[in-house]
Amino acid sequence: MKIHLLPMGARFEYEGSEYVKTGPQLASGKSGQRLIPKYAVLRVLDGTSVPAEKKADAIPRAAVLAAFETFYARCAALMPAEQQVAVATARDAFLQSLE
Repeated sequence: MKIHLLPMGARFEYEGSEYVKTGPQLASGKSGQRLIPKYAVLRVLDGTSVPAEKKADAIPRAAVLAAFETFYARCAALMPAEQQVAVATARDAFLQSLE
């Protein structure tokens, strides 16, 4: 666990000592306050709840496909006639890669 993922007041162990998070990268322990580097891997101690990671909002498949079709139609309209087959082939390959 990394320091920035812990809530304020969380208890954790770092380099064999117990600390309580008191700031974005600060923690207090028996030896006083200490800066905890962002790269440090911490061991969360019992009784400390760690917030679950939030999942990114998913865009419905139909909305993505509709947006792609609009994009494709605009691109195809800009392409010279001799490139239309290549653009249509690329569109089909893209849609097949989604299946």
